[in-house]
Amino acid sequence: MARHTIDTDYLLRQLHELLHIPSPTGYTDSVVRHVSEELQRLGLEVELTRRGAIRAVRQGSRRAAARAIVSHVDTLGAQVKRVKENGRLELVPIGHWSARFAEGARATIMAEDATFRGTILPLKASGHTFNEEVDTAPVGWAHVELRIDDHTRSHDDTLKLGIDVGDTVAIDPQPEFLDNGFIVSRHLDDKAGVAVMLASIEALEREKSATPVDTHWLFTIAEEVGVGAASILTPDVASMVAVDNGTSAPGQNSAEFGVTIAMADQTGPFDYHLTRKLVRLCRDEDIRFQKDVFRYYRSDSASAVVAGHDVRTALVTFGVDASHGWERIHIHALRSLAELLTAYAVSPLEIERDLKPRGSLEGFTSQPAVEAGLGFEVDEL
Repeated sequence: MARHTIDTDYLLRQLHELLHIPSPTGYTDSVVRHVSEELQRLGLEVELTRRGAIRAVRQGSRRAAARAIVSHVDTLGAQVKRVKENGRLELVPIGHWSARFAEGARATIMAEDATFRGTILPLKASGHTFNEEVDTAPVGWAHVELRIDDHTRSHDDTLKLGIDVGDTVAIDPQPEFLDNGFIVSRHLDDKAGVAVMLASIEALEREKSATPVDTHWLFTIAEEVGVGAASILTPDVASMVAVDNGTSAPGQNSAEFGVTIAMADQTGPFDYHLTRKLVRLCRDEDIRFQKDVFRYYRSDSASAVVAGHDVRTALVTFGVDASHGWERIHIHALRSLAELLTAYAVSPLEIERDLKPRGSLEGFTSQPAVEAGLGFEVDEL
């Protein structure tokens, strides 16, 4: 079989380590170092962009029509918008997430010369003082504040600590790995995707597997703010598969088990041919899967296409319950996803025309449903 055996202990160990490295967008140097060092340990050469996006190319039989597989190391977080008169901090979110899930979060403030601990609280946090007003308080970033665990009761006290406007705030993940395979934590988007990719590489290297074309293993640093894979692709990449979370929620078809293959996100349908190849691989390799369409979702694939890269794109996901909140996943989905990535990496190149960025009509792809006709005759003019 093309799918490889995945070392789930390695996968979970990597996920555990990644979750304990704070990496909100804009504060990713430490996690970039960790992932780069692990890629080097696995035997791949690493190349970084100026800001730290990672490219590790695993060589195949030829360079043209290379494949890219991408996830992102950055997470949601917050930033200090204002030091308040009471010494506490007004925040703005990094990435798109609700203050509903920030309430009660433990956090680390990354000041210029030191770090400080604190808790994000609603403005009316004392039940003994505000009674039922606690339950009727509005939800939003304007209605929470960060209480600093240090000696400060005023604006000037906080400034003297070295905390100021613009400081990054990392939200504690509080991970829990259950014996039944469930994993509950913040920032599983997309630390789990990074761990899946590392486990896939480990399996390919362990088996010394050959691939028909080069595989570019990419790790971006600003997906949560919409930048993603906008500037990391090279011209020889013909197709890119993004690895991220799928939304297991009412009205969605995603699941916490197996692979969820996205057919479209808010930017439109994914590549017809690449997506159907991934579906076929799941069927052929007996990998559980389901399809879904995401209306309020944008991934590394979308940012690459919007930036003008002429690549086929697809999105494969692990189902997440309560995405961008108290996220929960299952190891079954992570293992299934890693199996699919290994099968894809070693699969034959099917569209020979992808070897060149431009070409004639000869060898161009076709879509059988259209060729079969539309079910009615077209009148001649």
